[in-house]
Amino acid sequence: MIEQFVFDMPTRVLFGAGQLKNLHKEQLPGKKALIVISHGGSMKRHGQLAAVEAELDKAGVEHVLYEGIRPNPTNTSVDEAAKMANDEGCDFVVALGGGSTMDASKAIALVATNEGSCWDYSPSSTGGQKTPTEKPLPLICITTSAGTGSEVDMWSVITNDQTKEKTGYASMFPTMAVVDSDLMMSVPANFTAYQGMDAFFHAAESVINVNEHVVGEMFALKAIELIAKYLPRAVADGSDKEARNNMAIANTLAGYYMLCTSEHTMEHALGSAHPKLVHGAGLIMISHEYFNFFAERKACEEQMVKMAKAMGVADATSGKDFVAALDKLIADVNCSDLKMSDNGITREELPGVVDVYHKVWGGNNDADPVKLSDEDVLGMFQRSYK
Repeated sequence: MIEQFVFDMPTRVLFGAGQLKNLHKEQLPGKKALIVISHGGSMKRHGQLAAVEAELDKAGVEHVLYEGIRPNPTNTSVDEAAKMANDEGCDFVVALGGGSTMDASKAIALVATNEGSCWDYSPSSTGGQKTPTEKPLPLICITTSAGTGSEVDMWSVITNDQTKEKTGYASMFPTMAVVDSDLMMSVPANFTAYQGMDAFFHAAESVINVNEHVVGEMFALKAIELIAKYLPRAVADGSDKEARNNMAIANTLAGYYMLCTSEHTMEHALGSAHPKLVHGAGLIMISHEYFNFFAERKACEEQMVKMAKAMGVADATSGKDFVAALDKLIADVNCSDLKMSDNGITREELPGVVDVYHKVWGGNNDADPVKLSDEDVLGMFQRSYK
């Protein structure tokens, strides 16, 4: 096969423990920043916000704060923050937090410079599907979690408060990213696991994606190797600096050339009506049945063997070896007992989740090794249900 692809990663990355302290030395993209954080208060409690404000002060940059982002960020908060950016005369955005904050900030930067509201630009079935006419505000992403890769990719995932629809936007690449593992040390064990497995699935889905290519596979397989080795350590001991640093590397690598398959679409459909469902946890719940479906059909044996070997299974020969390694990793990070029922999901609603599956991400689910029917998707949900 003769491959063709475009390699374009425009985000400048400051990587490594302590790198936040160098932010003021960089050429920042404006004179007044809208700092965006979550509504939970952790960025204040653990000192990350004060550290960022100090860096902006050293750089002579004014700043105002928006702190209304929730997990599974909504179109309402995006529109509210974009209005604040314009009212305050901000000329760039600083996202401080995990994937929800960074995703929301991409949409905020876009809406701030374009007419209308956030959902006008959604590719979802109820979205306006408009194409932005103006460049978004520049964005600096300072990630405090090792999971989403949002600091280096172009995607944002937003939930519509009214329609309960959760979908992705191909919005923008951040101008700059700070990936400083010192900022990740306070993440609790369970969220360390959820976030790390999210990064794992970004990589694993990319490897089996029919559109994958040699450069994307290179990033993804290294991310899988690092996560399998270091995520159990980071979960067991959050103060393990080596583990945190390597998880930060894996997270960012998995964000490069992220080519998700329908596993992510399935989870977003599941989480659309259950905004408190943590994204990584939802992925874990369906992952065994999802990957086992392809393993049983020998649909991507070569790719699954590559992943199993990256996870340390030296004698791997089949997709089932990868599934076994995945199950072990999930057990090693104490996530084998996650249940949909504990998150308010009922077995009776699963057929309706399949309907939502066709609405999110523009309804395009053509990247799997085998085209999934509605019966296939429903079967995976039902077999995953606890």
